[in-house]
Amino acid sequence: MIIDDDQEVHTTTAFALANLETLGRTLEFIHACSAREARELLAREDDIAVVLLDVVMEQDDAGLTLVRYIRETLGRADVRIILRTGQPGYAPELDAVRDFDINDYKTKSELTRIKLFTTVTAAIRSYEQIRALDAGRQGLDRIIRAGTELMALHGMHDFGAGVLAQATGLLGLPPDGVLCGRHNGDALAPDLSVLASAGAHERPAGDLLRPRDAAIRSGMWDALNQRRNVICTDAVALYFGGKSARECVAWLPIPRPLTDIECRLLEVFSRQVAVGLDNVELVTNLHDAAFYDQLSRLPNRTRLLEVLHGALGTPTRAHAALALVDLDHFAETNDALGHEFGDMLLIAVASRLQTRLGAQLTIARMGADIFGVLGDASFVNPDRILQVFREPFRIEGQDMQVSATLGLVRLAEHDGSAADALKDADLALKRAKAHQRGGHFTFSRAMGAEMRERVRMMHALRAAFANKELTLAYQPQVNLATRQPMGAEALLRWQRPDGSFVPPDRFIPIAEYSGLIIEIGQWVIETACAELVRLRALGHRAFTMSVNVSQVQFRHPYFVDMLRGALARTQAPPEYLHLEITESVAMEEPDTLIRMLAQIKETGVSIAIDDFGTGFSSLSYLQRLQVDCLKIDRAFVSEITESARGSSIAEMVVQLGRNLGLSIVAEGVEDERQAQVLEALGCPYAQGYLFSRPITPQQLAEWLATHNAHAA
Repeated sequence: MIIDDDQEVHTTTAFALANLETLGRTLEFIHACSAREARELLAREDDIAVVLLDVVMEQDDAGLTLVRYIRETLGRADVRIILRTGQPGYAPELDAVRDFDINDYKTKSELTRIKLFTTVTAAIRSYEQIRALDAGRQGLDRIIRAGTELMALHGMHDFGAGVLAQATGLLGLPPDGVLCGRHNGDALAPDLSVLASAGAHERPAGDLLRPRDAAIRSGMWDALNQRRNVICTDAVALYFGGKSARECVAWLPIPRPLTDIECRLLEVFSRQVAVGLDNVELVTNLHDAAFYDQLSRLPNRTRLLEVLHGALGTPTRAHAALALVDLDHFAETNDALGHEFGDMLLIAVASRLQTRLGAQLTIARMGADIFGVLGDASFVNPDRILQVFREPFRIEGQDMQVSATLGLVRLAEHDGSAADALKDADLALKRAKAHQRGGHFTFSRAMGAEMRERVRMMHALRAAFANKELTLAYQPQVNLATRQPMGAEALLRWQRPDGSFVPPDRFIPIAEYSGLIIEIGQWVIETACAELVRLRALGHRAFTMSVNVSQVQFRHPYFVDMLRGALARTQAPPEYLHLEITESVAMEEPDTLIRMLAQIKETGVSIAIDDFGTGFSSLSYLQRLQVDCLKIDRAFVSEITESARGSSIAEMVVQLGRNLGLSIVAEGVEDERQAQVLEALGCPYAQGYLFSRPITPQQLAEWLATHNAHAA
């Protein structure tokens, strides 16, 4: 820019510098004939390298005032200013250079053509160096900021999009280009897969480069094969090589040749991004491991809890529901066909759930063979979910029919946390499995109250057992013909410190549910055996002791060992101990039960089936069970005197017992008429209020003494 109020100066200066080339470029001139005109031009032009400025124009200090305007008002520290004057006395050279930040000061008579060449060339080179340094500093600042911003991005796609935006921004270009990746050493990969894209090259993540992308593919493979950035005429391929399993390359179109400083900045940027990609890869893998199931690739329990927590905090909870989907009999399938087959089945189920339901719902694998389904209640519909299992699954060429059982909870009816909602759904699932496999059950507030009461009772029962609040009462059993005592049944009782009793039908199911029945059951058997030994010491040598065994206790793998231990510790004679199991236990998995009973019989202990007639016994299995006694349920005893046909079931049980050579005991005999009918039917033994209520050990000893119990 030539600023001078003398038009001849403009002409001669332009003529003198007309053929000058500096750094491979010719000069372009801008002219201003006053300081005011110069201000207007400087406000519009932002790429002026050198200003040749006259000191004295409109006013004596017009030039020096313009210098201050350029430096302070416009903030243009890079422009080189050469001050010229025809009147040296107006501005002393040293003072001007020191006070006004100018780069050279010449009188017009000094600036011959050669000196003007030299002065301007030096000024332009100085300008280019300052701009390069400034560009480098700004570029490095931008790279540092880019690194910080990129590290805040999560996931490969977001990070890749950030890389494209930052790389093009470094060149002063709008976001445009493609970022692709491949695994290290994957030479057989058909092509590079898209991680992120922008601008005119926007395309879906995961796509492979298309045939029409030949130029992009070529540039990218050049960068990958050479493991460095490759700069072409109209594009640049940036190589990001890090330590992770993935190699990446970005292809950016460029409308102009890159400067040397831009190329060097891109090298620094590429190395920083490579480190960032390693970190993103690590974080992504950790995130996947923490929140996604490695087999099915579905969200896992932890991730579903996060989504569920979010759903509970929004208005959508009013219409949302959660379902747990349990595959029926999956463990048996896994054992029979192998874990590899089981894994393939789980993958097939996950895929179908995702395909049929995933567009509207969140599908997760909760672990083992249970899946979670969360979303709008109109889609989390039992019929719709179970419909997924109507068709068989094709596994290794064979069709596999699978059914499922559902437990559901509506979030609108849930007041607790995400974990609580999951517990409620699990409770509903347990209820559904207990009622009918292949069905469903929906959690209700009543179930929640019931569950809380069960938990409260469980804690209270545990404390009661520890504090010895549980005791045994004994109900005598008599010979109906002689009315002489022949044994007793041990009955568990819970008496609170205030003297009140908790009914057995309330606390025994809780003990079974919590597993506490194992410890309590062992105590019951040992206490009953100890009482049997005590009564024998009192002379009641033929007296038998009956003990109820719950299903949970009986199915415990160490039950027989526990029984042997109790007999050994108490020295009770096994032939006088009877274990009572319910008919439902006797009929469940009969083959397993037969083996279990055989082991018990080896100890010398007898087996009775309690509440006989209330279940659905298979007579063929009953004959194989090697039991010793049938107990007629109190419900059939109470009907004996109520109708003409009231004794028919009791009579049938008695007859069945005789035919099988089994002993018979009637329960719940409350009046003499019932006792007489049972005796007439041929029932040998009975127990009930007619003879005695359940009594304490001391009362039992006294009762036996007064009823002339037979001694051996």
